Amino acid sequence: MAASFVTLPTLSFVNASRFPRRRIDAYCSKKRVGVLRCCSGEYKQRGGGGGGALKECAITLALSLGLIAGGGAPYAAVAANPAIPQVSVLISGPPIKDPGALLRYALPIDNKPIRDVQKPLEDITDSLKIAGVKALDSVERNVRQASRSLQQGKSMIVAGFAESKKDHGNELIGKLEAGMQDMLQIVEDRKRDAVAPKQKEILQYVGGIEEDMVDGFPYQVPEEYRNMPLLKGRATVDMKVKIKDNPNLEDCVFRIVLDGYNAPVTAGNFVDLVERHFYDGMEIQRSDGFVVQTGDPEGPAEGFIDPSTEKVRTVPLEIMVEGNKTPFYGSTLEELGLYKAQVMLPFNAFGTMAMAREEFENDSGSSQVFWLLKESELTPSNSNILDGRYAVFGYVTQNEDFLADLKVGDVIESIQVVSGLDNLVNPSYKIAG
Repeated sequence: MAASFVTLPTLSFVNASRFPRRRIDAYCSKKRVGVLRCCSGEYKQRGGGGGGALKECAITLALSLGLIAGGGAPYAAVAANPAIPQVSVLISGPPIKDPGALLRYALPIDNKPIRDVQKPLEDITDSLKIAGVKALDSVERNVRQASRSLQQGKSMIVAGFAESKKDHGNELIGKLEAGMQDMLQIVEDRKRDAVAPKQKEILQYVGGIEEDMVDGFPYQVPEEYRNMPLLKGRATVDMKVKIKDNPNLEDCVFRIVLDGYNAPVTAGNFVDLVERHFYDGMEIQRSDGFVVQTGDPEGPAEGFIDPSTEKVRTVPLEIMVEGNKTPFYGSTLEELGLYKAQVMLPFNAFGTMAMAREEFENDSGSSQVFWLLKESELTPSNSNILDGRYAVFGYVTQNEDFLADLKVGDVIESIQVVSGLDNLVNPSYKIAG
């Protein structure tokens, strides 16, 4: 039985077998003009909208989420109190949707000059929304702004490198400078199609520079979790899935970056299971248009049974918020009263990866994971019904669009760690038995 992963503490759940199982788009549809219509209410994404209509949209979204609980009879959410202030402001501004950008901003660094370089380079994505070659004028402004910020803040950027990474960091600065010059040449040559690939390249240099500012793991994991498998840093895995229903894509490799800086216990547990080949040969067990889920092993257990204890190994709910040096464990942000806290790893990108758990047991995550498939406007960053309730620990960074092609019964042929395995400490897979 697949573990449920949608809990709404402000809503009471009743057994609702009389309600049909429906996809979220049965309740909400995104109109081409940028209007979200939910039941009889509507909210204009730009320009504001009525609070009552938005609240109605929040409630219907919560209802639809309750209907996708996995396993057994479906559940419907019934409002215990019609006033739900924590979701009454669902739309909070344009979210960052790019997984690479989310990962860069989630690094535990405090260096304003490099962020001043990063932002205009990220903004090239918006510049490319302008039609035709006119976009190139905006791209040029982005690159020149980033170049000025790099020159003005270079000494502080260099000073921010970890001592053991300075040589590598300086090498990347040189590559970044050369890459931005290449971008200006692309603009001069009016080669619009070459902009996005070059943007991706130079942002990888920026990300590398920022990673070279991280000096070791920045905090101590609480003592009760310290002996569990922990990912103290980041790791990259490739998940190869055999897709049945896409004739043009028999096998697909999804690249996933796991973030142990913000979720060391959750990410460490997953990497440990990957090294045990736990997921190899396992089927996709849920694909309903909102999420793709897997990780429920055969047999009565709903998680990984540790052979050393013969019990299901569980991990705590783990949420890092901006301004904190360590994650919160065991409680949702709502339970902590932190309704306005900004999570470091939001449910914002298509392919956000998180740990599934039982509805009413925060610390019941084990091996079941899910990837979110959604329009960011429906569940915007830091103001939705998922952020702060489920432990995000990574993002699909390559081939994420093909997640929508996965169906129940598609087989995960393998998941392999391609980098970062040395960041895993206390690996239980090395222990015989």
